[in-house]
Amino acid sequence: MRLPSTRHLLQPGGALALLVAIAPPLAAQTPADPALDRCAQIGAPADRLACYDKAMGRAPAPTVPPAYAGNPAGGAPNSSSLLAPKDAAVTVAAEKNEPPSLLSKYWELAPEDKRGVFNFVGYKANYVLPLHLTSRINRAPQSPNQPVVELPNYKREEAKFQLSLRTKLAQDVLLPGADLWAAFTQQAMWQIWNGKDSKPFRNSDYEPELIYVVPTPEGWRDLPLGWKWRYSQLGLAHQSNGQSDPLSRSWNRVNLSAGFERGDWSLVTRFLRRLKEDATTDNNPDLVGYRGRGEFQLNWVHEKHTAQLLYRTTLKDAKYGALQFEWTYPVFSSQPNGLRWYVQVFRGYGETLTDYNFRQTSVGAGFSFLQF
Repeated sequence: MRLPSTRHLLQPGGALALLVAIAPPLAAQTPADPALDRCAQIGAPADRLACYDKAMGRAPAPTVPPAYAGNPAGGAPNSSSLLAPKDAAVTVAAEKNEPPSLLSKYWELAPEDKRGVFNFVGYKANYVLPLHLTSRINRAPQSPNQPVVELPNYKREEAKFQLSLRTKLAQDVLLPGADLWAAFTQQAMWQIWNGKDSKPFRNSDYEPELIYVVPTPEGWRDLPLGWKWRYSQLGLAHQSNGQSDPLSRSWNRVNLSAGFERGDWSLVTRFLRRLKEDATTDNNPDLVGYRGRGEFQLNWVHEKHTAQLLYRTTLKDAKYGALQFEWTYPVFSSQPNGLRWYVQVFRGYGETLTDYNFRQTSVGAGFSFLQF
């Protein structure tokens, strides 16, 4: 290759001519990097950036813990890949000398976390459990106002799945930073291993909600032992199993909740008030006596692990209510915000609305997806 002369380089545009002459051979000598090709295949922007940083030997930027963790609403909640860029929120928190807040990211409490309205994101845990084993099947559901219904010979082995979404309807409503949300959750038990009876759905529950979330003013947040009070919440919910009499079960309620946080831990307390119904149409008048009037949800996030313990209580009798434990871990280590291994253990009353007065123990294993 012949390079331009020194006299030519001193002329206008000469340096540019040298770069054009040299660039093609240098580019042709650059080998393709398989690691970068792998990074390019990752869909979530935050995970893709982390992959590029790792491939180029850069130290990872501080990040918010994997979010399913929290699923502070019930489930985990599992990171922020589906949210606005997380680095911005981390920067603001650093300027205030505060650790990143998972609850703030989840409910968009701080100004830097706001994302506007009608962005559909995960709410409670979204999961598919191909194998769900229960100790007992409720083969004769009943209630004080409904006769016994003999059900088919369902198997104790089945599949269980849950789909749960929410979206913000209005931002900065009435109080500073307060938002109005709508949510919908469907949980189903599917007799997928019961080919003899054509693999029927044993139970499906539907739960729409309206939720008003108020961030705690900064001066009120600090609590003893390093805990912080992050938000208060008022909700209106309806839950139904979508059946006709005599299998119909439903209730309406008002929820009053609060969220607290300390390091890897968060705690959500929730008190439920059932709305009265006419005695002639109430399919399950004793529901709260079994299912509970209060919920305490403890979440833990450490590195890539997340865990949650939910305790439902009647606030009167400890032998009723329920305990549910959930654990998740990424299927692909490079994508902690994507598909995750999911394990669920339940013991007590009301795993489904039809079973509100039926006690059982169950274990399920599968995958969670659509972290918030």
